[in-house]
Amino acid sequence: MEHTEITFSKFGKSFQENLVQLVVEQRTFADQIEEVLDIEFLEFKYLRTLVKKIFEYKEKYKTHPSYQNLVTIFKSELDNESEILRNQMKEYIIRISKSKVDGEEYIKDTALDFCKKQKLKEAMIKSISLLQQSSFDEISSVIDEALRLGSDNDYGYEWIKDFEERFQIKARNPISTGWSELDRICKKGLGKGELGVVIAPTGVGKSMVLTHLGSAAIKNGKNVVHYTLELMDTTIASRYDSCITGIELNDLMDKKDEIYENIKEINGQLIIKEYPAKRATVKTLKNHLEKIAKKGNDIDMIVVDYADLLRPTVSYKEKRTELESIYEELRSLAYDFACPIWTASQTNRGGLDAEVITMSSISEAFSKCFVADFIFSVSRTMIDKAKNSGRIFIAKNRNGPDGIVFPIFMDTSNVKIRVLPENKNIFNEQKMTAGESRKLLREKYAEYMNTKNGSNVT
Repeated sequence: MEHTEITFSKFGKSFQENLVQLVVEQRTFADQIEEVLDIEFLEFKYLRTLVKKIFEYKEKYKTHPSYQNLVTIFKSELDNESEILRNQMKEYIIRISKSKVDGEEYIKDTALDFCKKQKLKEAMIKSISLLQQSSFDEISSVIDEALRLGSDNDYGYEWIKDFEERFQIKARNPISTGWSELDRICKKGLGKGELGVVIAPTGVGKSMVLTHLGSAAIKNGKNVVHYTLELMDTTIASRYDSCITGIELNDLMDKKDEIYENIKEINGQLIIKEYPAKRATVKTLKNHLEKIAKKGNDIDMIVVDYADLLRPTVSYKEKRTELESIYEELRSLAYDFACPIWTASQTNRGGLDAEVITMSSISEAFSKCFVADFIFSVSRTMIDKAKNSGRIFIAKNRNGPDGIVFPIFMDTSNVKIRVLPENKNIFNEQKMTAGESRKLLREKYAEYMNTKNGSNVT
């Protein structure tokens, strides 16, 4: 078989570079495609050389090389290669270490399909000679083996083999909250597939907090899809204008040109989609996101303002069960699109005048606490509002500490929110509250498990 006639050339250079980047970054995919990939399918020598070194490393050490391993290989094993090739590989490794692959699933599916078809073709050619020998059992074996190659062989996350992965921040692709204090405790922001929830009473500023989170992402060059279920899309857009430019909401109409000059050079994109309250389901959002993706637009972060106003895909007798299902579906949506989702939840009456709102104040379905990865509350009494102050309480943090109270400055006139350094005095006063919250969480979980089987779908 002439390999020179069979390459990825029709898919282009960018496709091949992205494919190799996935081989570099994802052990499970590398294991899968290694079974069917002929290195000669790659047009460019620097890509062939890199993949060859990865496969050799895997064979020798029974593990996947990290970026640092690749740098070591580059320095120690490429002396005999040309300077041009070494420079190409160096430039490529540096470039992919700072970027992510667009259209990951398409590249995986396309590459695997191409390679598997070549293996099947080879098996069919081999079967011709076997047919002449009437070796039907062997023909069946050859074909079956070809069909098996390149199948999903991901056994799950392997604690030792995947050791390096859990120390690479890039694996989560976190998006900054825009607040250094919060980024510090949640490993640089909310990561792909993670769900973040903002808890606050009505009128405190849940929507503005979500707008701040979206704005922080946009300013960092990320593409955000913001769903509004309570306010008009133009209202949300104006809040983004104010948050990003610092111009007060009341002055926006008089400073149109100034606003445009401030936002036109921002690399991140924003799509705002309005749905009436209780009209849209998570499935509705998914269909809309798929349309955006089909147009070739990347989706880096999703904001749902807010989840309690979504309609459940399936109706249940109890509202708490409906809310639970909504948050579970949102978590799945974050996983499907490999990006973080931020949303908000209303507190019950106990949170209206609370100095610090804990998870005990979450309205209706306490089970949403089990689904979310990161939960923080925003507390603002009447005195706080007059002084543009308040508090953020870290109620849940899968990637770091919780039970922490941060003072905040919050000016709703221009969506300006600053998180100040941790208040140790407040923290000490609230330590028991954080402990009580975790105790309450366990109690609520036990209660939830006891009653879940009794919930009926209607």
